[in-house]
Amino acid sequence: MHYATPSSLLHHSYGVRTTTTTADVPVAIQVLTAAFADDPLARWLLPGDRYATHAGAVFGSAAEASAEHGELAVAADGSAAAVWLPRPAGAPVRAEEPPPFERLGTFLELTAARCPAGAAHLYLVFLGVVPGMQGRGLGGALLRERLATADTEGLPAYLEASSPGSKALYERHGFRSVGDPVRLPEGPDIWPMWRAARS
Repeated sequence: MHYATPSSLLHHSYGVRTTTTTADVPVAIQVLTAAFADDPLARWLLPGDRYATHAGAVFGSAAEASAEHGELAVAADGSAAAVWLPRPAGAPVRAEEPPPFERLGTFLELTAARCPAGAAHLYLVFLGVVPGMQGRGLGGALLRERLATADTEGLPAYLEASSPGSKALYERHGFRSVGDPVRLPEGPDIWPMWRAARS
């Protein structure tokens, strides 16, 4: 694992720390593993015992890539994390390598058509708050911090909401559904969502 020279900023107004290194990846893994333990999409992707054995690797891979781009954000007290990835215009939505498990491949195939690949944008891969701290505005604070910067950069943002509750949260921050929900086979509905940059 590569560790760059730490270059973190503390945003006092939101209580979040945005890192440009992989130093906060272990914290992000712990947060996301706890936050998504009962998430319908996560449990569909990693059914049964697979969540306990594979979730850390799934979250870790995304968090590491996010940190390498300077886009990993964690709450100052380690209770919440947001994993963002930049997507340049025209970038393929699906990875060139085969996905590590079949259901991830199904998920990527079904959502690829909804993601506007023609415009450079930010992709919110994961946003999680540990149980016991949810409902206190921590996830919203992480959203506000990065979306405010995205607006100054003129960058739109994309995500997939995995529950009606998360969809409502994202709607409050300006995201709108991209068409009807995606219906996963024998799984939950998910909502691809897009937020245009605000001037």
